Order: sequence, then structure tokens, then C-alpha cells
Amino acid sequence: MKSIVVFCGSSEGDNPLFIDHAYQLGQTLAKQNITLVYGAAKIGVMGKLAQGALQAKGEVIGVIPDFLKIKEVFHTGLSQLIITQNMHQRKLKMHELSDGVMMLPGGYGTLEEFFEMLTWAQLGLHQKPIAILNTNGFYDPLLKMLGTMVDRGFVKKENYHMILVDDHVESLLEQMRQYSPMHVPKWIKKEQV
Repeated sequence: MKSIVVFCGSSEGDNPLFIDHAYQLGQTLAKQNITLVYGAAKIGVMGKLAQGALQAKGEVIGVIPDFLKIKEVFHTGLSQLIITQNMHQRKLKMHELSDGVMMLPGGYGTLEEFFEMLTWAQLGLHQKPIAILNTNGFYDPLLKMLGTMVDRGFVKKENYHMILVDDHVESLLEQMRQYSPMHVPKWIKKEQV
């Protein structure tokens, strides 16, 4: 993997581990020569993630829609800042720039961005690894709900298992490196993958 898009909060949350893991992830990506693609904020979990990568001399690309430049207090020290017209263009650009997808703790926006990328994978629009850094069990309730969706017939088991989960940065990145898609949807021709 040459680049990973990371979705996470512009707030710090209530546990110092959230920002500690974000910083550690940024450092690790830089040391492994993996470009960080993220939402461009200099505050919250996003800010610590970028700070970790930049302090380790990593490449960091921020993608932000024009209307959020002030609200999310965009980072001015990035390797590259891409400004889009809207949220849809932002997600598409992040997708185009990345070889993998990871989610850290965050709120509605984090979930929305992550689930759109996950849905695209389910539909066969990409074959990138999709991962959750489950710091301090933050996403345990979400994973339980996804399990309920499987049990109740709304999500196929193989689509549930597309999501790689770990609470350690290094082992999660290793899972992402080892990832191979489990299936190709029937409407996608094998030669398209």
C-alpha cells in the first residue's frame, strides 16, 4: 500500500488514547512510507493524526470542501491541500488517492465517510482493504450492530468480514497488507477486478 485514507473525528473525544493512537498511526504511516490522506483539519483526532505523520517526515494530503475550511480549521502545514466544491467530491477524491481505508474514533461524518467506502467495496466498485482501529473498544457497539444485521439477514457474512478490526496500529496495518478480496459481486465481470 502506498496510501491510506483515514476517517476520524475533528474532536478529541473523552479518552486520551484516541489522540494517542491517532498520533501513533500517523508516525507509523510515515515510517512505512505510506501517504496519509485525510480530512485536512488541524484539530481533534484528525489534527493529531496529521501531526504524527508530519513530525516523522511523512507525506500528508488533506482533502476538504471549501465550506469546511473555516469550521474544521484546516491544517496549513500539509504536503498537499486539495479543496473540493462539496462533500461528494471530497470522498471521491479521497477514494482516488488511496489504496486502503481506515476509520478511527469519530462522529457522524466519520461513520458516513467510512460506510460509503464500505458500500462501494460491497458493490465491487473497489477492492481496497477496509479497516477499523478500534481504540479502547470504541467501535464494539457498532460491530455488535453489524453482527445483528448479519444475523437478521440484512448483511451477508462475507461483507461483514470485509472489515478488518484491531486495536493495535501495527497489526491492523499488517492485516491491510495481507488483505485479499473475499468475493466479487455477480454483476462484476472477473476481468474488471
